[in-house]
Amino acid sequence: MDHVGFTGEEFRAFRDVPRDGPIHMLNLVALRDRADYPDGRAATGAEAYAAYGRETAHILEGLGGRIVWRGKMEAMLIGPQEGEAWDLCFIAEYPSVDAFVSMIKDPEYREAMVHRQAAVRDSRLIRMEPLGAGENFGG
Repeated sequence: MDHVGFTGEEFRAFRDVPRDGPIHMLNLVALRDRADYPDGRAATGAEAYAAYGRETAHILEGLGGRIVWRGKMEAMLIGPQEGEAWDLCFIAEYPSVDAFVSMIKDPEYREAMVHRQAAVRDSRLIRMEPLGAGENFGG
């Protein structure tokens, strides 16, 4: 099963985590070879996702959000060896859950989502609490 969106129940659970303050959203994205636009326009998945990024960057910035980490997947050491290869891996930071929700509800953002939906074959979007760097793996 591919994951490209969320249900109302999943969104309520996301919003109901009882913690104020900033959130980090871990994004793991697998792109389609060819974008799947409803109007049939031609683009690669990478081109469509780049359009999504260009059209939403100012919205993210305007809400006080930013990309705090990016990485390029090279190999899966622990995990499924088939089917989970991520083209894009990044963490977006938002000052609050409300900021993230404002982005999702923004009409301009919603228009740009057509690019993300066309581009993405599979994804994971994981809410995390930002913590300071530790001295070891456990803390």
